[in-house]
Amino acid sequence: MSGQGEESAIDRAAVSATEARIRPYVRRTPLIEVAAEDFGLGGLPLTLKLEFLQHSGSFKARGAFANLLLREVPEAGVVAASGGNHGAAVAHAARTLGIRARIFVPSVASPAKIARIEASGAELVVGGDLYADALAAAEACVAETGALAVHAYDQRETLLGQGTAGLELERQAAASESRGIDTLLVAVGGGGLIGGVAAALAVSGIKVVGVEPEAAPTLFEALRAGRPVDAPAGGLAADSLAPRRVGELMFPIARERVERVVLVPDAAIAEAQARLWAVLRIASEPGGAAAFAALLSGAYRPAPEERVAVLLCGANTHRVDL
Repeated sequence: MSGQGEESAIDRAAVSATEARIRPYVRRTPLIEVAAEDFGLGGLPLTLKLEFLQHSGSFKARGAFANLLLREVPEAGVVAASGGNHGAAVAHAARTLGIRARIFVPSVASPAKIARIEASGAELVVGGDLYADALAAAEACVAETGALAVHAYDQRETLLGQGTAGLELERQAAASESRGIDTLLVAVGGGGLIGGVAAALAVSGIKVVGVEPEAAPTLFEALRAGRPVDAPAGGLAADSLAPRRVGELMFPIARERVERVVLVPDAAIAEAQARLWAVLRIASEPGGAAAFAALLSGAYRPAPEERVAVLLCGANTHRVDL
């Protein structure tokens, strides 16, 4: 991005350097190709990136390790606010690296995500109704203790870490027998994932399309306003895709690199969860299924011969019999 110094850039080179640093600690999650007809869709086979198989059950482990490995961590340890997945990832990374962690989550966080955090040995604080409430409590804790704040999406290292999922997908697709990927659908909450992925894929030729719930159109409203603005923060995926507004760091990247954003209703997200379970036995959380919902609902309609990939980003749910 123009105007940024080399040390502060969020671009493909910085994502690649971050990948080398975190590679010993994160999994290479697989790509699979499935027939569109299996889901009642037409067109070419679909490619799914199974990022929910990452440590802690979501892509968030990438950004968590990037923060803890690229930044100086004080004796007070780290503090994170989260709807659940980010907290579970920071807790996992902290335990792996022998760092103290305190995680703040709102009451909307799912039991599966709370259980993940508790199992890691991190100190867990549950309070407030929404992510913004947890963030305020975490910021107060940082001011009091001097711990390192690990932001879920509006932190350079977070975006760089999440962007490694995009580089990994690009390399896997290039090595496959198919002709590659034209378009990648990515769910949007605060924007750390899509911002990092869009930066990583800027020269790849892969088009990045954002998908948001109608009940939490954070990037959609930001692009319409020309800047991050408060948006509704509710719906079925509120524990992962409803932060009120997208991050300041990701917004210039999204404005330049994200092709467009489509919105999906809660009913389509629930249907995507059900279809992923019925066809592939993938138990996705709502936020993890949102990008796939864009295809099933018709919110995103591929052109003839367009090869589409979907990043399935999280599976921290207790729901199995969908």
